[in-house]
Amino acid sequence: MTKPVKTDKKTEVETTGHSWDGIEELNNPLPRWWLYTFYLCIIFALGYSVAYPAWPMLTRATPGFLGDSTRQDVADDIARFDAANAAIKARLVEVDLTAIAQDPTLLQFATNQGAAIFRTNCAQCHGLGAAGVQQSGYPNLLDDDWLWGGDINAIHTTITHGIRNQSDPDAGYSQMPSFGTDALLSKIEIAAVAQHLRLISGQDYDAALVSQGAALFAENCAVCHGDAGLGNRDLGAPNLTDAIWLYGGSTKNITASITKARFGVMPNWSPRLSEDAIRAVAIYVHGLGGGE
Repeated sequence: MTKPVKTDKKTEVETTGHSWDGIEELNNPLPRWWLYTFYLCIIFALGYSVAYPAWPMLTRATPGFLGDSTRQDVADDIARFDAANAAIKARLVEVDLTAIAQDPTLLQFATNQGAAIFRTNCAQCHGLGAAGVQQSGYPNLLDDDWLWGGDINAIHTTITHGIRNQSDPDAGYSQMPSFGTDALLSKIEIAAVAQHLRLISGQDYDAALVSQGAALFAENCAVCHGDAGLGNRDLGAPNLTDAIWLYGGSTKNITASITKARFGVMPNWSPRLSEDAIRAVAIYVHGLGGGE
């Protein structure tokens, strides 16, 4: 059944049947300009979807009869800029890394390119400002504490080959024993070593444990970190005598590091970045203030 159509007595226009506080809603027709605009939009949408890429499918979108492609436009722009920068990129690869700083034009180009590449590929771990993530194993690149060396050549090598990855045989590689997990040291022995590390790094310590900790350190840790705990860059073993701790220097964090060990991994960027791009990132990182 349908409701009977009512007509407003004053305007003689049909009502919609809606009423608020006795006020009837008139069923006025839409303005012609609005209808014509609406129809034109429909016609334009149909024409656009036929002429340009529009409808998504499983693996791609409909190409459109005009063959327009924003992806191709971007690729063309990249190719155009690559061609324009080809000469200076070739120079960047040819010049010795230590000599780039003496060429202002080359240094400016490398720094700008390296900054863009760093923000795209490296900032996810090291942060946009390259300050790392404290206690999470992502090193601060602004200070002078470098696990694998901080001169320009060492930075270039690290970016190229990475650290402890399984895809590059030349990656920097070392592995700290899990002294607690593998039962190499007891809990009290680990606690003693932790207090010794607190002592040599200038922090508060438990005097009752440091002598035992020093002996255990000499037997188990000095082979990598050195007798004085100054570290060994050939092994990526950190300096344990300063205030910079990659995973935190509290008793709790030091104990966790000794117990479970640390095994930070960095990818090798050589498969994904060209040599000029790697050099540019190395120049940028080296110029942030922490490079030696």
